[in-house]
Amino acid sequence: MVLRSLLANSALLLLICGCGSGNVAPVSGLVTLNGKPIADVAVTFEPITPEGQNVVGLSAFGVTGPDGRYTLKLFGTETRGATVGKNKVKFSGYAAPTDMSEEALKAAKPKVNIPLRYFGDSKMEFDVPAKGSDKADFQLTSP
Repeated sequence: MVLRSLLANSALLLLICGCGSGNVAPVSGLVTLNGKPIADVAVTFEPITPEGQNVVGLSAFGVTGPDGRYTLKLFGTETRGATVGKNKVKFSGYAAPTDMSEEALKAAKPKVNIPLRYFGDSKMEFDVPAKGSDKADFQLTSP
């Protein structure tokens, strides 16, 4: 009876905590370009896989508002936050399509140009702490 109760409580705890949900923490911050807050910048966090491990977690995405601030969500979900641990951080101009038609997606042009060094070969990283951070700030510069 005691063993059954312990097993039931363990199963309940797993359901409450969620499988792997402890690996996500809230992340937000500020992006500046040449010292000024910048709007319409896509911010992407990609978990860095430690050597010897297969799966780390999902990437996260956010877009800066007029004040340069962003809040991340896991790709393909409504879950706020990013994968805990080291993440490669990438930046690009963002343009929201007017609709999801192929023509609208092709016509969407970013209002801001972010230097390519901040996307394709970005060297920027952020270590997401288990409790999250609202200070994931990045200062970008143009050439």
